[in-house]
Amino acid sequence: MSIPRWDESKQGTMVRGALWLVQVVGEGNIFTKDDLRKAFPGVAQIDRRIRDLRDYGWSILTNTQDASLTPEDQRFVSAGVPVWDPVARRASTKKSVPAKERQIVMERDGFQCTTCGIAGGEVHADAANQVAVLSVTQRLVLCGDGETREMLVTLCKRCAAGSSEQGDSVGDVLSEYRGLDDVDQARFSRWAVKGQRGQTPLDRAWTAFRRLPSDARKEVLTRLAGDCQK
Repeated sequence: MSIPRWDESKQGTMVRGALWLVQVVGEGNIFTKDDLRKAFPGVAQIDRRIRDLRDYGWSILTNTQDASLTPEDQRFVSAGVPVWDPVARRASTKKSVPAKERQIVMERDGFQCTTCGIAGGEVHADAANQVAVLSVTQRLVLCGDGETREMLVTLCKRCAAGSSEQGDSVGDVLSEYRGLDDVDQARFSRWAVKGQRGQTPLDRAWTAFRRLPSDARKEVLTRLAGDCQK
């Protein structure tokens, strides 16, 4: 089935919104509520229709999942089921994680990737032009009792895709491990057994800082500077 133009389609608002995201915004890019209002003038609840796409596997993040976004911003991460195709839409049985459950999982994981530990909105250390985008994904996780179970975890886009520009080996991992102090070795061992990274108090403080709006971050920096002068 050929993809219709978003501004020519006679289908419903959700479908037209999906086409607009693909044809105008593009995966990985940011759009605002004002952009939506201008693209769909007079359409009531256009925000809700865009959110409905998540039920079809579309990944669209707000500032609650990506700390680099403002309250007006949303990031179109990736397309899901081609909802403009009635056959594909009817055949779709896999729904995305509901927003409330996704929020609970991200809060549990400290709004950090459970694989690499990066926080939403941070820049990848090996790719200065790539900002971490977080999502909640079903994964097989090795649990503390030695059993492997499926559970929802927070992952950055790169880890969710199983991709990285770093090619680490067993030797690389063991070498890095042996360079840790006793406390961090014990922590690493716990992470390895659980199959996911845990959070330290430092991690929690950093993630909380990253999630503050810019004005609040400036206030924190000012107060920290004052503490250092005492």
